[in-house]
Amino acid sequence: MVVTLFPEFVEHALGFGVLGRAIERGVLEIRTVNPRQFATDVHKTVDDRPYGGGPGMVLKAEPLRLAMVEAVAIVPTARRVYLAADGAPVTQPKVAEFAALAELVLVAGRYEGVDERFVEAYVDESLSVGDIVLSGGELPALMVIDAVSRLLPGTLGCAESAEQESFATGLLDWPHYTRPETWQGREVPAVLKGGNHAAIERWRRKQSLGRTWARRPDLLRQRELSDEERRLLDEYRAEQDAPRNGPGMQPLRER
Repeated sequence: MVVTLFPEFVEHALGFGVLGRAIERGVLEIRTVNPRQFATDVHKTVDDRPYGGGPGMVLKAEPLRLAMVEAVAIVPTARRVYLAADGAPVTQPKVAEFAALAELVLVAGRYEGVDERFVEAYVDESLSVGDIVLSGGELPALMVIDAVSRLLPGTLGCAESAEQESFATGLLDWPHYTRPETWQGREVPAVLKGGNHAAIERWRRKQSLGRTWARRPDLLRQRELSDEERRLLDEYRAEQDAPRNGPGMQPLRER
């Protein structure tokens, strides 16, 4: 269930790709409720100026409360989550936690934020999808829905895909390649073509560790590396320090 001022935004986005197919198969059901339908004035006002002054508008508590009452009447055991810039980070373990729940309510904020009294009284936790500010919580809500759906049985054609993705093991994913073997002078790594599955697994593990070290060192600081993982990471670093003879960045050309 998504509490949003723009239900059409959410409903339209749910009709594509893996997520759309999951809904068609009945793997998950998404419904929306609009706080604006609970506004009592002729203009259906759901926001007002912030106390204390400052820019922007704040979503009023009462329309949100009534929207949450309606949502919980439909999904009474749901965890209630507010998507906000000041929330705790959404992580893959948190997504897995949500995937184990039968019901979930996502509140998409708008404008400068929502009245904090609503958050205190009717929200179980606040989450953020990154250190960025968006116009509203609809996109973060869709991101959470998409991430959760991938962990539900029947969403993906191959369940192993979700198990091997970035963050599933606390590390970033390894590089991927497909045909042709040579593209703009760049070759697919030989190890991936050799058919030695143990060597391929070792290479992938090394690349995963190396990419995490280079791009998300914070993840490595949270992880206790095994002796083998340390050796692989040392190899990766040494390979990055070695001079490269391959082609560099290619200029873009018109078709």
